[in-house]
Amino acid sequence: MTATVIDGKAYAARLRAELATHVARLKEETGQTPGLAVVLVGEDPASQVYVRSKERQTVEAGMESFAHRLPADVRQEDLLDLVRQLNGDPKVHGILVQFPLPNGLDQQQVIETIDVAKDVDGFHIENVGRVVAGLPALVPCTPLGCLMLLKDHLGDLTGKEAVVLGRSSIVGKPVSQLLLNQSCTVTTAHSRTANLPEVIGRADIVVAAVGRPEMVKAEWLKPGCTVIDVGINRIPAEDGKTRLVGDVAPEAWEVAGAMTPVPGGVGPMTIACLLANTVTAFCRQNGREAPAELSI
Repeated sequence: MTATVIDGKAYAARLRAELATHVARLKEETGQTPGLAVVLVGEDPASQVYVRSKERQTVEAGMESFAHRLPADVRQEDLLDLVRQLNGDPKVHGILVQFPLPNGLDQQQVIETIDVAKDVDGFHIENVGRVVAGLPALVPCTPLGCLMLLKDHLGDLTGKEAVVLGRSSIVGKPVSQLLLNQSCTVTTAHSRTANLPEVIGRADIVVAAVGRPEMVKAEWLKPGCTVIDVGINRIPAEDGKTRLVGDVAPEAWEVAGAMTPVPGGVGPMTIACLLANTVTAFCRQNGREAPAELSI
């Protein structure tokens, strides 16, 4: 068996095309343009690349992009003042502060300061609580992308047995909750789970988000299962450089029924879902129904 490729790059491209259509219609009907503000603190190279990609894709979708770059030694209160300013800016419908922040800055305080209606990262405690309660919310982008890929490939998820490997607040916990909301039977596992291969081996759906290179072995998997590999790990390559690998060993392609590649799987969905959340936030702030295909 060779697993079917769950092509996140292709799905993200289709989603961005749909977003561009929605944005054009919203601009025509409201005279306003959805706007996303991104705040980057410091000079982290990976964050800079990621932010530039976000800005480019925001503009390509027809939305306004507002970039704010602050030095690594910015005071906490100055950062919070910028967030409060963006909260009150009617042209800004979504706010994203790029994490991680430099040492000395309180990330949680920044999250709590962002207007919950503009929290397109989905990290504010109110959005987290609404996801748990099964209410409309701005959902964290990577978990939202995972669920979109699963529903696109499998359709109705009711009754599926799912194992989420990882318990972070950014991916593991929200993915588990989203799958529970879809009527899956969900186990949240982690690196200290007893009998981990046995736990993973009974799953119809495996979401690997533990951040350990190729931790999930092929022999752990139930033949024909669907695997969403969220891991992005850099390991040494034979040419002396580095290469990207996921949390699932490559031999899993011979056991799984379908699987996301790394790269080209979940990664492209994260930015596409950020843009989708921005359009959803715009609609809700203007008393409009958000397009159904942009949420879950």
